[in-house]
Amino acid sequence: MLLSSRSRARAFHSFRQPTLIAAAIFAALQSAAAWAVEPFTLSDIRVEGLQRTEAGTVFGSLPFRIGDTYNDEKGAAALRSLFGTGLFSDVRIEVEGNVVVVVVQERPIISNVEFVGTKEFDKDVLTKALRDVGIADGRPFDKALIDRAEQELKRQYLAKSLYGAEVITTITPQERNRVNVTFTVTEGGVAKIKDIRIVGNKAYSEGELKDLFSLTTGGWLTWYTKSDRYSRAKLNADLESLRSFYLNRGYLEFAVESTQVAISPDKQDITITINVREGQPYVVTGVRLEGEYLGKEEEFKSLVTIDPGKAYRAEDVAETVRKFTERFGAFGYAFARVEPRTDIDRANGRVAVVLQAEPQRRVYVRRVNVAGNTRTRDEVVRREFRQFESSWYDGDKIRMSRDRVDRLGYFNEVNIETNEVPGTTDQVDLTLNVVEKPTGNLMLGAGFSSAEKLTLTASIKQDNIFGSGNYLGVEFNTSRYNRTFVVSTVDPYFTVDGVSRALDFYYRTTQPLSSQGSDYKLVTPGASIRFGVPFSEYDTVYFGVGAESTEIRGDSDAMPNEYHAYRKAFGARSLAVPFTLGWTRDDRDSALVPTRGRYQRINAELSLVGDARYLRSNYQFQQYIPLGRGFTFAFNTELGYGKGLQGRPFPIFKNFYSGGLGTVRGFEQGSLGPVDATGAYYGGSRRINVNTELYAPFPGSGADRTLRLFAYVDAGNVFDERDKVKLSEMRASAGIGFSWVSPVGPLKLAYGVPLRKQPGDRIERLQFQIGTAF
Repeated sequence: MLLSSRSRARAFHSFRQPTLIAAAIFAALQSAAAWAVEPFTLSDIRVEGLQRTEAGTVFGSLPFRIGDTYNDEKGAAALRSLFGTGLFSDVRIEVEGNVVVVVVQERPIISNVEFVGTKEFDKDVLTKALRDVGIADGRPFDKALIDRAEQELKRQYLAKSLYGAEVITTITPQERNRVNVTFTVTEGGVAKIKDIRIVGNKAYSEGELKDLFSLTTGGWLTWYTKSDRYSRAKLNADLESLRSFYLNRGYLEFAVESTQVAISPDKQDITITINVREGQPYVVTGVRLEGEYLGKEEEFKSLVTIDPGKAYRAEDVAETVRKFTERFGAFGYAFARVEPRTDIDRANGRVAVVLQAEPQRRVYVRRVNVAGNTRTRDEVVRREFRQFESSWYDGDKIRMSRDRVDRLGYFNEVNIETNEVPGTTDQVDLTLNVVEKPTGNLMLGAGFSSAEKLTLTASIKQDNIFGSGNYLGVEFNTSRYNRTFVVSTVDPYFTVDGVSRALDFYYRTTQPLSSQGSDYKLVTPGASIRFGVPFSEYDTVYFGVGAESTEIRGDSDAMPNEYHAYRKAFGARSLAVPFTLGWTRDDRDSALVPTRGRYQRINAELSLVGDARYLRSNYQFQQYIPLGRGFTFAFNTELGYGKGLQGRPFPIFKNFYSGGLGTVRGFEQGSLGPVDATGAYYGGSRRINVNTELYAPFPGSGADRTLRLFAYVDAGNVFDERDKVKLSEMRASAGIGFSWVSPVGPLKLAYGVPLRKQPGDRIERLQFQIGTAF
């Protein structure tokens, strides 16, 4: 007896249902109605038509076994189950006596997925996108998925503003019931924003408002920034920038009423129209606190940044709410709520701000968990924590802990989650989630600067060796004037109290700038040990001792007079045992691209033992002031002082130098200060250096702080121990340049013009270097 005839099977196969399960049910019901069988006991089950699928897959899907009673309901269930696997395009059940024969036709397997004409995307990106919709090598082929695959490819191109992209799919049968799937893409041209219109604005010009947007019309740098390509996400972000602009200028009822995005018939030009309603500006009449403030209303009032009598600013309200929430957190109220409310007087254009506070409940921190540190040891992370377990929740300490862990530099991401402890009302658990990043660095490279010429570098550095938090580095550097070999190691927690220890072993050769060639040099091997003692979260005191030997090598006839005289008086080799003492305070928001904060450093080097006896000190002060709209004013000053001790002059090889990047730009590197009879610049024992810079965003770079333009004014010089410091001898310059935190290090290029110079000064207007500070 036949449960489903071949003619019916073919008809069913050509009947395309939305889903395989629906097709199976249809076939089963049709077969059961026409070919009912009397129940019988199964003596055998055979499977026919398998090529790649294991027989066990079929048997595992059947609702009956040998010895079971077979009936129509079990046959229909078997059809549904086998179609539900998605492996078969046709399934039949034949009954021969007491034997059930399952006849299947397997779906073709996708042998290969290929892309033709794709230039905008890498193949891997498209392959992953299609795998998510079911099209991938080795998967069963289903024509119903091809439409979904084409739509997904078009969606990928729409995200790139390629609205004219067309996709044609070709199915090529292969041997052994396999197929190749080829997607041929005609990408077309990129649709670009032709015009952005803002309608309804009265208080501010359209041009001023469009300057707030990251989306722009075509410009000279849009080939790099791609800001003229439409993106819904970018448009939403720009609309938020527009709202913030108005809300920070008193327009409390500002609204974006609608946006229209129109594309030209050839799908090449996009026009964006934004309709806004400004409303009227409001002035703040006062700030009122309501709710529970723990009896510390005056303390909270001191945190208010909203100014009565001035225009309403949403940023000030948000900042006040943030400070209130953080202050509640410092008292242990982890879930405090502060809701701002506005009482509007439309007739007079005034508004009163009400801050409603509900501190909720005070909580303890039961446990601090660390997650995601696959390499770094737990103790390395935990020793940076200032919030302890079984202590009151303190928001200030938690934020400080997060920042300290982030400053380790071992992780790409650092965040803290606060979770309530089930079954309690006064306890929370903190989970610090980190994402490890590679902390080792093997570098072989070459660089070029206007001062040092060709520089070869090689280094092996590991900031977090074996996950211990210790640093180990071997560095080799060679250039025209300076050659260095250094081995360094730092243990940031040499003691449990956070005292650090650093060991350095080095071999340096230096050749100061001279007009007589390069037949002399200073060779300095040495070693040192330093300890750093943290006195606060921002202050560290350093002290240490070292030993070094400096030899003046070269032909006396070609050597500058100052070096020849020093070698003649004190010998070619000088041994020194310098003791060092220093202090730093750093509260900048970033070490590479700071926009706010202050950095100070004092360092003193004292040698009372050996051939060279001297005091060498240096003070540096930096201040960064944000000016808004991406502008930053930066100020840097350095004061250096050196003095010979116990009747000996200050060693000439310890002199300060000035001129060039890092000091006074526009003058050749190291070319300022005293000059001897041979024309050699030998530096001086005292230095004054002042730099001012105004940073601006690079046009078209948006909020990217790693690429910035700057204008500068520099002044400074070095002075010999025998001469007085005269401000009239100061050199000065001004210029422009750009800085970029490149993959190989911070890069600065500056073009300067001397403002104060003397005859004989070496001028170098264009200067650049990788790795230059300030």
